[in-house]
Amino acid sequence: MATPELYTKGANVWVPDPEEVWVCAQLQQDYRPGDQQLLLLLSDGREEQYPVAPPVGLPPLGNPDILEGENDLTALSFLHEPAVLHNLRVRFLHYNSIYTYCGIVLVALNPYEELPIYGEEVIDAYSGQDMADMDPHIFSLAEDAYRTMIREEKNQSIIISGESGSGKTVSAKFTMRYFAVVGGAAQQTSVEEKVLASNPIMEAIGNAKTIRNDNSSRFGKYIEIGFGSKGDIIGANMRTYLLEKSRVVFQAPEERNYHIFYQLCASRDLPEMRGLKLNSAEDFRYTNQGMDINIPGVDDAMELEHTRNALTILGVQPDQQMELFRILAAVLHLGNVNIQASGRGGDRSYINGDDRSLVVFSILMGVEGSQMAHWLCHQRLAVGGEMLVKPMSGQQANEARDALAKHIYGQLFAWIVQRLNSALRAQREQPKTFIGVLDIYGFETFDRNSFEQFCINYANEKLQQQFNRHVFQLEQEEYVREELPWNRIEFSDNQPCITLIEGSLGLLDLLDEECRVPKGSDENWARKLYEQHLNQSPNFRKPRMSNSAFIVLHFADMVQYECDGFLDKNRDTIFEEPINIMRASQSELVAELFQQKPVGDSLSVSSVPNGGVRSGKRAHREHKLTVGFQFRQSLQLLMDTLNSTTPHYVRCIKPNDLKQPFLWTYEEFFGRYRVLFHGSSAQDELQVSCQKAIPNLIPDPEQYCFGKTKVFFRAGQVAVLEKLRAERLWSAGVLIQSWVRGWIQRRRYLQLRRSALTLQRYARGALARRLAWTLRYTRAALIIQKTYRMVMVRQLYLAIREATITIQAFARGMQTRRTYRLLLEERAAVRLQAWVRCWLTRCWFRRIRAAVVLLQCCVRRRAARRELRRLRAEARSVERYRELNKGMEVKLMQLQLRADQQAKESASLREALHVERESHSSELEQLRSALLKLQKQLQEQSHAAPSVTAQQEEERRRAEERAAQEIELLTQEMEALRMERDSLEKERDDLNTRLWQQEKDQEESRRQTEVHAAAAVQAELEEERRRYQGLLREFTRLEQRYDNLRDMSMLPTAERWRGHRRTDSTQSMSLEPPSPVSPSFSGPPDFSSAEEGRRISVTSPFDRRTWSTEPPLNALMEDLGVPKDTAGKMQGEDLRHAYDAVRVANKFLERQLLAQRAEGEQEKAALMLQLQEAQARDAPASKELKDLMEQMEVQEQECCRLRRELKELKHTVTLRKILSYAGLAMSVSQEPMSPSTQLSPALTGLLECRKKDESRLMKNLITDVRAEAALFLNPGLAAQVLFLCVRQADFRRDHTRARGLCVTAVAAFKTALKKQSGDLDMTALWLKNTCVLKDLLTKHSPTQVVGGGEEVLPLQVELREQVRVLGDVCIQAYQQLLAISESRLQPIIVPAMLESETIPGLSGAVVKMVGSRKRAGSDPRPAASGEVASMAVVLRELGALHTALERQDLPSALLEQAFRQLAHLLAGSALNSLLLRKDMCCWNRGLQIRYNVSLLEEWLRSRGLWTAGAAAALEPLIQAAQLLQMSKKTEVDGQAIVQTCNALSSQQIVKILTQYTPQSDLEERVTLNFIRIVQGLLKGRSDGYPPQLLLDVRRVFPVTFPYLPPPPVSAEQLEIPESLKISFLRKV
Repeated sequence: MATPELYTKGANVWVPDPEEVWVCAQLQQDYRPGDQQLLLLLSDGREEQYPVAPPVGLPPLGNPDILEGENDLTALSFLHEPAVLHNLRVRFLHYNSIYTYCGIVLVALNPYEELPIYGEEVIDAYSGQDMADMDPHIFSLAEDAYRTMIREEKNQSIIISGESGSGKTVSAKFTMRYFAVVGGAAQQTSVEEKVLASNPIMEAIGNAKTIRNDNSSRFGKYIEIGFGSKGDIIGANMRTYLLEKSRVVFQAPEERNYHIFYQLCASRDLPEMRGLKLNSAEDFRYTNQGMDINIPGVDDAMELEHTRNALTILGVQPDQQMELFRILAAVLHLGNVNIQASGRGGDRSYINGDDRSLVVFSILMGVEGSQMAHWLCHQRLAVGGEMLVKPMSGQQANEARDALAKHIYGQLFAWIVQRLNSALRAQREQPKTFIGVLDIYGFETFDRNSFEQFCINYANEKLQQQFNRHVFQLEQEEYVREELPWNRIEFSDNQPCITLIEGSLGLLDLLDEECRVPKGSDENWARKLYEQHLNQSPNFRKPRMSNSAFIVLHFADMVQYECDGFLDKNRDTIFEEPINIMRASQSELVAELFQQKPVGDSLSVSSVPNGGVRSGKRAHREHKLTVGFQFRQSLQLLMDTLNSTTPHYVRCIKPNDLKQPFLWTYEEFFGRYRVLFHGSSAQDELQVSCQKAIPNLIPDPEQYCFGKTKVFFRAGQVAVLEKLRAERLWSAGVLIQSWVRGWIQRRRYLQLRRSALTLQRYARGALARRLAWTLRYTRAALIIQKTYRMVMVRQLYLAIREATITIQAFARGMQTRRTYRLLLEERAAVRLQAWVRCWLTRCWFRRIRAAVVLLQCCVRRRAARRELRRLRAEARSVERYRELNKGMEVKLMQLQLRADQQAKESASLREALHVERESHSSELEQLRSALLKLQKQLQEQSHAAPSVTAQQEEERRRAEERAAQEIELLTQEMEALRMERDSLEKERDDLNTRLWQQEKDQEESRRQTEVHAAAAVQAELEEERRRYQGLLREFTRLEQRYDNLRDMSMLPTAERWRGHRRTDSTQSMSLEPPSPVSPSFSGPPDFSSAEEGRRISVTSPFDRRTWSTEPPLNALMEDLGVPKDTAGKMQGEDLRHAYDAVRVANKFLERQLLAQRAEGEQEKAALMLQLQEAQARDAPASKELKDLMEQMEVQEQECCRLRRELKELKHTVTLRKILSYAGLAMSVSQEPMSPSTQLSPALTGLLECRKKDESRLMKNLITDVRAEAALFLNPGLAAQVLFLCVRQADFRRDHTRARGLCVTAVAAFKTALKKQSGDLDMTALWLKNTCVLKDLLTKHSPTQVVGGGEEVLPLQVELREQVRVLGDVCIQAYQQLLAISESRLQPIIVPAMLESETIPGLSGAVVKMVGSRKRAGSDPRPAASGEVASMAVVLRELGALHTALERQDLPSALLEQAFRQLAHLLAGSALNSLLLRKDMCCWNRGLQIRYNVSLLEEWLRSRGLWTAGAAAALEPLIQAAQLLQMSKKTEVDGQAIVQTCNALSSQQIVKILTQYTPQSDLEERVTLNFIRIVQGLLKGRSDGYPPQLLLDVRRVFPVTFPYLPPPPVSAEQLEIPESLKISFLRKV
């Protein structure tokens, strides 16, 4: 209880509210004892007077801000209703977290939507992690149960409870999925697949839509998942409890019947379903009562397909499935049987013989319709030893029909559960331990409660009792372990309520007794209840206004039950005659369902069977077991099972008065409250310091208690300590402020004093500078006068000197030029002679070259024709580009046409201007000639007549003026034409500039398009390579699975399996591969999605029917055309099944490859057709472009022709070599070998291996070679030896032997890889040898073109398929190499990169208070090894891989790819754990992570591995560490975060900000307003990331092996040690 001292001004409290239930308020004044009211400031700004009278009391206090959003409710200082609700609200709405711990209980809130938090990457993140270190999650609880089972070898139980619609079924499914992944994926068995397949079946037959939930489980189930000694799933078993059979015949409004009925109705149009005669669900009485047959977002037809797939996986044959569906359809038709009343008062009833529903029901069930119609309306009675048949009324007949329908469905449900248990039962061994998952109904109370609610609440009473005892027992064990002085707590128990229900003469006993009474009734039972328990039991009451009801005070609520129907539901009887008809059914399954069961079978806990079978005879004793009795016994067995296991709880928390103490370790308490200690405290005396300081802080010793490692506080004391801590920090702040203010004032005084002295100094300096300036001014005047005079004299001297030098230079230049001209004339004569001679020689050379070129062209013509097709394909790409850019070409053509048109107009204008100029010039000449003539006439006239008249003078003057005007007009016209010409020239220049710019833009666009297209093609190639390598990895996994199954099958039947026994290392090695699947693994197959290509496991969406039971597999083999194994060598069922599955997988992949190739060819043809159509459309529009294309095509044809001729010449040379090689071999093979016979010098240095020595060669060289000797061999020695043997066999023209050697070598490499699957150095060794052998065979392939002038004699045999298989083995070795490194790195990544303190003391300064979620009864998890995980260990493991690769001299490109993959694993695992751990999201941890990553960067840089791939892989983790260290307050900070964290997705950024937890008082929480700002900024960012939170650490980057032509290999160059024992090879 909170102390009054905490109610001070500024404290937060919770007050009731009619709408919000609870609202937060702040105290405006201190509370003093005796005050009647509190002045509160509400969150909306209103002030309110809150009464604190005794009935109301003080309001609940709010928790400190540091505890807001805690992931464990027990960490709250005040654990009351408003605190719990507020904490859940903050986590659910603000942090988007649906899981919260409450001690050992996991609280799950149903988000009513699918969240991306259950993927494989999340399973990997939680696998192997401690529950206390990770964010709350259902996987964390499952991991804790799994690890506790492995560590303690004790059975576990996960109890999932809650009200309807809270997500119990979904939680159970995800729990089982987690166990299937962590306990089954590594062993590659089908048990985990069957466990997951049971979920859709049970949901179909046991789940239904209710008002509160669309997928409500209407039965309880307890699934025991059995684990072997190695922690793998080997079997499972399911128990069911109290199926709600009444739902089969009745549904409330807006509810549905069981899903399976609607699935069948939705699939009625399927061919196999037409015989069921089904209609829509609205046409059946048993499915239309709820008036709502559809569920939004659910496809019932698709759900039936999932159900059928699950039944197939669990071994239910297709004919049995159809039997099931016939029985279910018969139940629907039975509900539509029309029973008509007759007789007086309706005391009789009958069914028409032609009733369609009855006819269909009889046909489907295989029974006689007339008999069923008769006994549905009649019953047999025994009276006086005689059997009488009595008719039933219409109501009784309808009730009998409904009882038969419920009985049929109940028997079918029990049969399905039995089949599931048979399929899930362990086959190889008995389970060592198990984990039980209990998905059971929660506490129910409705307006009308009946027998079902009574049983459900009874079960919850038992579970609540088990929960109370377990929780208090754990807490008391914690006190004992800490050696606390305490008194045993007597907690409130619900045993009185349980005794009322199940005790002697309890409710169930009285109910069973009334059921045994011949004329028992509900009223008599109610009367007995009142007489026996009213005023006798505190948990039993009687309603005031009813005599047919009773009230039970349960632990959760007070529930009133109506007695009507209790006896009928408890008896659950059915008449014997319809049952006998069913037993005589022609259907085997129907007859099996209704066979007489042996005594005691009704007590089976697998299901709750029906009660007695009513007949005229005295019923047997075992038939009188009531539903209540059976349910009580099965529930008791369940409680015994739960009490024998360690429980784990997933449930909804209800308000209660239980207050558990809060506990701290001494280190945590000292780190948080060290400011309250007096004096200095040493780190090694924390416990003593805390024990001395706490009594001074909390005077009442009853409020705390000291343990060995922890200190315990009662509720509210943490808030007291927080208040004292805040006061101490406030007083310290005041003291610091006083000192700081004094220091500021003194600093200001000293600054004023320095300013005064500075002003005085500057004033005196100004006076002194003025005097100095005057003196300098006088001196400067004298200097200027002197300098001016000197300059004038010097200028005169320089002018005279310059004139003299100029005269001398001109004179000397004239003389030099004269000499130079003479030299030029002589040199020109010499050059003329040289050019003439050169021209004569060139003419002769051109005639010779023309003849040579003509000869070359004739030779190259054939080779160029062969290259025509490839170059046409290249031309098509250009045409496609032109098609894509035809719009730009049209614009360019338009601009060109416009430019040409303007150029033509400019030319015409120029011509017009030229004509005008010529005409003007001619007119001007005429005027001038006329003027000259006039002048001559005037002169003549002047000579003839001495005087000119005035009239003539006037005419002359006017003629001159007219001529001047015409000249001026012509001049103006010329100026206008000149301006127009200039404007046209300017416009032409602009058009040329624009045209050049457009051509430049087009070229840039074409270049970008080519770059994008190349990038897209490269990405597609990478994706295809990744898919192929994923399929290759899956193929290797299937081979390993086959070997495992074969080995297991060989153990008990060794004598019968001699033909299939695996070859031992000491025996001779077969040439066949170790797997029945061909090592060629035809083609690069593909799946329909990248997720399927990545891997196939129990969680992948790949169709599991391929790996299920025998008949579907046989059908699939027939569909795919896979021949069955007729050799009869495999006797084990598992081995044969695996063998057929592998063959079917190969055939399936082969088909997919062929289909993809066909689709590719079709798409290529369609693109070619589109390209041709586009060319046809563009042909008339761009004639010039077509001419250019024709010219280009002609040039390309010429180029192709020349290339073809060149290739023919090369082929001719190669053919000559081959012919000479073949002729030599022919001669050698025809002549008998003798010691004197010598090989060609080009073919010496080979190794010959005899046929009988091949297996010994493979053993000594590959499979049985010792690691100590192999690691000291030269890199690639084994591959070189094998190649020389293959080349010798090829030289002998023994092609079969050469191929056989390659196949045997591939099988040997695979065997060595499997044998040494955990050795890093040996795996690198075989990777090197495989690559070398592949490169040698590629280099000497007949189709390989060798450059550089190297003479290589190709092999005669075609080994293309063997080279491809060797490439697959290279990929397998590379993947195994990475798998070894990943298995070593995976356990230490998170401890090394996140938890290790490479910077000492950084994270240990301040400790944030956290609650303890670890189970009190379990010990801490032991470390995997004695060495502490650190970055040094990580770098050592990386160094081991780097050393192994460097020792084998592998290419640097391969090293870069390998370390890129490991960098992705390191960054992904660390980032995923960081996103799920709240304690890691702090500033100092971000600094620590960044430092650890810098060590990794430095290591990679020092070895030349810091490539773009490794840098990009580590970038998300680096940015996450930077995000933890960045400021997170203003919008500017948000923009900086968005710009910096471009490698993180929006979900990851928001998650880190949400998880950020301050570790000291210097830091602040990230406000919700800032998170919203960042979310708004992230919306505008198109990052292209998938909407998933965690990185996919299982992503595999495709690997490419660079082709490096190896040097020539010769036997004389090889250094073969004697330790290999291959001296039987003969050098030739």
